[in-house]
Amino acid sequence: MKPRLHIAIFDGSFKTTSFINRLIGGLSEKHEISVLGFNEDIQQKIPRVQYIALGSSANTMRLLWLSLGYAFKVLFQRGDFNRFLSYMRLLFGLKKRELQQYNLDTALRLLQPDIFHVQWPSLLPWCESVLRDKRIKVVLSQRGYQNNIRPFVDAENFAYLQNIYPKIDGFHSVSKAMVAVSNKMYDSPNKIDRVIYSGFDFEALPFMENYNKNMPLRLLSVGRPHWVKGYSYVLEACSVLKQKGIQFTYTIIGGQGNEELQYRINSLALNTEILLTGKISQEKVYGTMVSSDVLVFPSIKEGLPNVVVEAMATGLPVIATDCGGVSELIEETTGSLVPTRDAAAIAEAVVAFAEKPLEVINEQRKNARNKVMAQHGAEKMVAAMEALYDEVLSKD
Repeated sequence: MKPRLHIAIFDGSFKTTSFINRLIGGLSEKHEISVLGFNEDIQQKIPRVQYIALGSSANTMRLLWLSLGYAFKVLFQRGDFNRFLSYMRLLFGLKKRELQQYNLDTALRLLQPDIFHVQWPSLLPWCESVLRDKRIKVVLSQRGYQNNIRPFVDAENFAYLQNIYPKIDGFHSVSKAMVAVSNKMYDSPNKIDRVIYSGFDFEALPFMENYNKNMPLRLLSVGRPHWVKGYSYVLEACSVLKQKGIQFTYTIIGGQGNEELQYRINSLALNTEILLTGKISQEKVYGTMVSSDVLVFPSIKEGLPNVVVEAMATGLPVIATDCGGVSELIEETTGSLVPTRDAAAIAEAVVAFAEKPLEVINEQRKNARNKVMAQHGAEKMVAAMEALYDEVLSKD
């Protein structure tokens, strides 16, 4: 691999996720990094990183000003008079979507990065010209909903990915399970698809050295109230627990205001046991984890759930469904794994946890912490991504 690469990161926005920011920060220590985005909203830029604005359709004047700048760069730096004229036609016609596309294509022509790393499949329509051009190597990250849900409920999206995936030079998957999902869209002996686990800042996730089970048990789930999260099965399991005389409380962070969940809680007579809260800061989520007894993760489909990694890192025991990449985290030495869509199995796992000796739980907690620290280190993520870039650049 070249000692110093130029890597262009495309997230659609300057305000990327904490995991993408961690990757950018790590890569920037050795390589030149450019972040391209339409939305310029960002609180704090990463040092050593070049942020390149493409213009948002929500801010017409800013988009027109940026586009005019790109038009003159095309004319004076590239000598492309025809493209300059095309820019002028789009500017006078206020063709905002076309101007954004021109700005992205022009930025890439000017930058000429070694790698163009696209962070989400939903951004691929913006990347069709660079994929046709073939002069810049394109890598796509595959994470969650946009890979393991949307293509399978949207036939048009599935067909689109089937058509465009063979044109992509390399893939980053967050789990082995995600590789299998990706192969349903496109599978080839020549396909480069590497599992690179998300890197975490474990200093921000201190381990609970002193852990004790509470009574009533404090059950916790975290995430938006989407059907794929499987909360309805936990509610049914809670009804079973109540019938068995198990004392518990169950908090769903992010569930507040969801009518379907509230209706199920009312119909199961669980109003005194279950609390739905709104979204809270990441720091407050960690604080709630520390005061809970077990994370219940009941999803039906997943890539590799960050909340499970975070719980394991802090030492919060986990009961999780066997979906997506969860089994790459949870097994009998690190937690409890149950089938998807199975309320009875969730209830049985909670009962077993309530009866489990504290020394066994503490051993699992330590194993879980060691597991995620070995698998999800930030430095390991960055090194693995560099290896993927090298493999892509070495490909004929």
